[in-house]
Amino acid sequence: MKRAAIGLMMFVSVPAMAQMGSAPAAPAANMAVTTTRDVWMQMTNYIIKSAEQVSEADYSYRPVATVRTFGELIGHVAGAQYMFCAAATGDAAKAEGDIEKTVKTKAGLVNAIKASTEYCKKAYAQTDAAAAAPIKLFGQDRSRLFALVLNASHNSEHYGNIVTYLRAKGMVPPSSQPQGSQ
Repeated sequence: MKRAAIGLMMFVSVPAMAQMGSAPAAPAANMAVTTTRDVWMQMTNYIIKSAEQVSEADYSYRPVATVRTFGELIGHVAGAQYMFCAAATGDAAKAEGDIEKTVKTKAGLVNAIKASTEYCKKAYAQTDAAAAAPIKLFGQDRSRLFALVLNASHNSEHYGNIVTYLRAKGMVPPSSQPQGSQ
């Protein structure tokens, strides 16, 4: 009986130990910033593609009188990216509303969203350790990572608005287009 019990324990434990592997995998370096960057880049690429897809005439489209035009929405996202990414890098603060108030053409707004994205790439290239540095954001003590997450979240929020604008104009948003056309 004792031999059967030992044999049963070995029969059960050896495969279980083999499934566990020799050691747990180490987490990827800079996982927090890398994951945040990946979400941000996906949403930002959709925003850029939307900005390119919409006609110049539809940049003045406003679903109701109380919301931004499509162009103002693109300008708002571009300006906000400068603000959040400046906070995340320790650069001098940028005024979030400047682009929205001053740039009015499709070409200018497409260039602005692309330029703010290029600017943000430096913020999303920092290490997790650097992103843990404290900052003040909206008068509160936060981390650089918080600014990066908030930027990604903000872009996701406004991409949702953009999808609604595009659908109202009978257009298919980039996230719903076939993979090859994105």
